[in-house]
Amino acid sequence: MTDAENGGQPVRLTVATSTTEGIRVLTLAGEIDHHTGDTLRGALDTSGTPHPRIVVDLRQVTFMDSSGINILIAAHHALHEAGGWLRLAAPTGAPLRTITILGVDAVIDCRATLHQALTD
Repeated sequence: MTDAENGGQPVRLTVATSTTEGIRVLTLAGEIDHHTGDTLRGALDTSGTPHPRIVVDLRQVTFMDSSGINILIAAHHALHEAGGWLRLAAPTGAPLRTITILGVDAVIDCRATLHQALTD
């Protein structure tokens, strides 16, 4: 599959957005890196939203480098300052290793399943 807007390059990150009980759920698929970071950054933007709450479903993410980590941490801080929160759901494989090795799970609430991330 290619994306004409990416100059024919394979689509490396897709984001599906839904809302469950006032919580924005971002379901990501693919790789999060320097080339796809703007897609994630845009999806996490909640400008003007009071008390924004976001769950990022990482089940289908196959790779995440430091640029993805930096975007998630920046979003976490921005959402917290706006009176909201960010949770990560169901990271596996390489993204889970990156999250745990860097200690991101000690900063951002990280849950094993999407269901757990959507409940308090």
